[in-house]
Amino acid sequence: MPTALTPAPASPQAAKPRKALGQHFLGDGRILNRILAAADLTPQDVVLEIGPGRGVLTRQLVRRAARVIAVELDAALAASLPARLGHPSNLEVVAADARTVDIAARLGAPTPYKVIANLPYYAANPILRRLLEMDAAYRPQLMTVMVQREVAASITALPGKMSLLSVAVQYYAIPELICAVPPSAFRPPPKVASAVVRLDLRPQPAVAVADTAAFFALVRAGFAAPRKQLRNSLSHGLNRPGPCLDPLLAAANIDGRRRAETLSLEEWAALYAAAAAAAGALGERSAERA
Repeated sequence: MPTALTPAPASPQAAKPRKALGQHFLGDGRILNRILAAADLTPQDVVLEIGPGRGVLTRQLVRRAARVIAVELDAALAASLPARLGHPSNLEVVAADARTVDIAARLGAPTPYKVIANLPYYAANPILRRLLEMDAAYRPQLMTVMVQREVAASITALPGKMSLLSVAVQYYAIPELICAVPPSAFRPPPKVASAVVRLDLRPQPAVAVADTAAFFALVRAGFAAPRKQLRNSLSHGLNRPGPCLDPLLAAANIDGRRRAETLSLEEWAALYAAAAAAAGALGERSAERA
């Protein structure tokens, strides 16, 4: 698959990477091809590209998709991108922060779309969480993202090495590690390695819980002190004595001596169900006394 790696000339100000924005421009055609292949693009697709930079990948997207919405934080790069690519009619460039841009307004009516993103390291987690937690009508169907290697490892981790990010992403999506990306693939080379991850959004969350916010409050409490045993971490995170948590752990059939990183999504859901049932029982008793 051919990949154009020589974008049209632009002003030096627009082309020079800005360290303050964490800019590292991808220039390895092999990695670009892996990203394009992972995205499974069709001529009918709508694509939201985050961080188009100089437009090397954008050039390929406008050739393959029906519509491309490119969100670029750098106003100079955003302004130069249409001319750099020859003003393609199916490209809309938005100078905005992906953490706050109104995605629904840009899409218009709810429509299936895919996300392709070279995420800045400092903003990767909030951008991922925002996209995953959007209203279902505007949630993407597939995401192919470049992130720091350690973030990719956390996203794709299995029980035993899970983190809060692992649970948060896998609750909404099925992750797949596509490839590792060395610093030499970028200009200028970053100090850390990266990786490409594909996320297939689930039609329904991985586990059924009555209250998503309450579920994640419990998970956050479980990871409040991740190096401690789960019982102690929950005690710290929930500000409750350890003995109060023993019945919940027993009801969920979870050994409190385990660490949070070892729990599967199903076990977190079981622990949440036990906590919700206990809270409901306490509420009923309070109502009876009243």
